[in-house]
Amino acid sequence: MPVGGRRRAESGPRISLVRCDVADLTIRGAALTWTPGGEVSATDLAITDGVFVDRPAAGSAVLDVTGCAVIPGLVNAHHHLVQSAFRTLPGTRNVPMSDWLGMMSAAYRSVGVDPALTQAAARVGVAEGLLAGVTTVADHHLTWPEDVDPLEIADATISAAHDLGGRLVFVRGTAGDDARLAASSTAAMAERWGAVGADGMVQIATGPAGVHSDEEGTFLALGEVAAEFGLARRTQANEQVDVATAATRYGARPIELLDRWGWLEAGVTVAHLCETTTDERALIAERRVAATHAPGCDVPMGWGVAEVGEMLDVGIEVGLGTSGGGSNDAGHLLADARLAVQVSGLAGRAITARQALTMATAGSARGLGRSELGNLEPGSAGDLIAYDISGPADAGVDDPLAGLLWADPGRKPRHVVVAGRVVVKDWELVTVDAAEVASNLTELLAVRRS
Repeated sequence: MPVGGRRRAESGPRISLVRCDVADLTIRGAALTWTPGGEVSATDLAITDGVFVDRPAAGSAVLDVTGCAVIPGLVNAHHHLVQSAFRTLPGTRNVPMSDWLGMMSAAYRSVGVDPALTQAAARVGVAEGLLAGVTTVADHHLTWPEDVDPLEIADATISAAHDLGGRLVFVRGTAGDDARLAASSTAAMAERWGAVGADGMVQIATGPAGVHSDEEGTFLALGEVAAEFGLARRTQANEQVDVATAATRYGARPIELLDRWGWLEAGVTVAHLCETTTDERALIAERRVAATHAPGCDVPMGWGVAEVGEMLDVGIEVGLGTSGGGSNDAGHLLADARLAVQVSGLAGRAITARQALTMATAGSARGLGRSELGNLEPGSAGDLIAYDISGPADAGVDDPLAGLLWADPGRKPRHVVVAGRVVVKDWELVTVDAAEVASNLTELLAVRRS
């Protein structure tokens, strides 16, 4: 269920982005259906009022998924959507993370991060995700120009996801920002949108970028506002710069600092977690902290590899994220699930395709405090994706579920459903013009870089 917690007594009612076009839908004819922890079957599914139910409503629309594998919508637990405007920048590949951060900051200043750019980039990132089966994306936003109201940045991102029909977790992050201002704007966002909106389409969370950029006071301030409003907490740890800064500045490891600063407890999710020790994994599991694996960022950039198999073995809840376009130039979570399986054996115990798919669905959802996402059980949110497995790429595949990862690299879903609404049909985005979404960002960048 959504993250709980008390709210300020003086706060007004939540403003909910309620859809009026949610359909009653029957999903019929699947070659197989799978939900985390469940066996593969060919069961038809029914959605009423945006929620999975035991049997279809009378007169419900039918989505024919003949020849398809149906699984829950993917949950991208860690993204930086604004970086969709800053992909494949010269000099940003195979460099130390400290250098990369400086180059990205310079690029942000050069182009200008404001609501217009934020919205255009978010529309691209959410559209790309939906076309790749991502029905929920967590956007850890870390760039806050002093002359821009943070609520305008949040509103630009939230409205982008709303227009396209995707679920959004907006994470009010910090990267060396003033702790007091970060906490007050987080509170304002929670008062406006709620910890989780009534329709579940918007969630507000908070979290510093990591101990490399934020000090104890920021972690404490954001922890307090998270407790007051019942917000999920997110941060990052154990990439190169995080480990080096923690050692130089504090004589400690990042996990040790998170523990000191009250950020190693239930309700916190930590992204990356590369090269943890046995004792660190045991402590993370004991404190019921969740992890988000981001191999599509860390592996190609050379910033480390998380020991995902060992994390799962000690009971850590592990989700999956792409991270942003500045390090992972794609928002294709299924491709990163494939990469997670491929590299897992190099970082300890290899994981299976089913474990990776669970990470990309229920694992990510539980880390966000959203157990209603990432599964197909009655009462859960009506989000699903249907992959066509009738073509040559899947011929000869013995295990079609594992084949979703091993066969057909770059696979995209034929249909995508969010809250009972079909948002991708026959591989095409139906909520907006995808070409226009792309051209809007391209044209905006061309003007600002000229």
